Amino acid sequence: MQIIETESDRLSKLSDNLLKLTALENERHPVNVATYRLDEQIRQILLFFEPQWKNKAIQMRIDLDKIAVTADGDLMNQVWTNLIQNSIKFTPEHGVVTVTLKKAGSQTVFFSITDTGIGIKKADQQHLFERFYKADRSSRNRALGGNGLGLSIVKKIVDMHNGKISVKSEYGKGTTITVKLDDRKRRA
Repeated sequence: MQIIETESDRLSKLSDNLLKLTALENERHPVNVATYRLDEQIRQILLFFEPQWKNKAIQMRIDLDKIAVTADGDLMNQVWTNLIQNSIKFTPEHGVVTVTLKKAGSQTVFFSITDTGIGIKKADQQHLFERFYKADRSSRNRALGGNGLGLSIVKKIVDMHNGKISVKSEYGKGTTITVKLDDRKRRA
């Protein structure tokens, strides 16, 4: 019964993510833009994942400037949730995760998350945002969860907000993911 329940949950998440990604790609997902405090949103997500990072004794380094953005808060919540969850998941016990939020000029915002996790091989980095792609072969077993759609959804949401997402990683040493948002472009 436990196996059936676990597989049902996994398939349910897979179908939900596929539906969301399809709706985003076909521009059928409603975008509700409003101005809100991005630092507070990220702080809430970090608090939500506190049990996971404390359980692994991960040192969290957090540096969030007070920044208001104009974006779809629900969609952007998915971006930060996925990126933070991945960093925690792929960082070993006693590792370090650094989260920063900075403003450059009056309109550009940079979010970055750096971990001391397993890293991503160079060959895998170019495919990272493709559907169903899993750079970490061990995550293909279901113990770590995930279905290879999270980063595809993240990329699509960032693109919808005229942002940019980039990855720097060294296999075995860690990963940095940076999201750049430009408020001027979103308002146009």
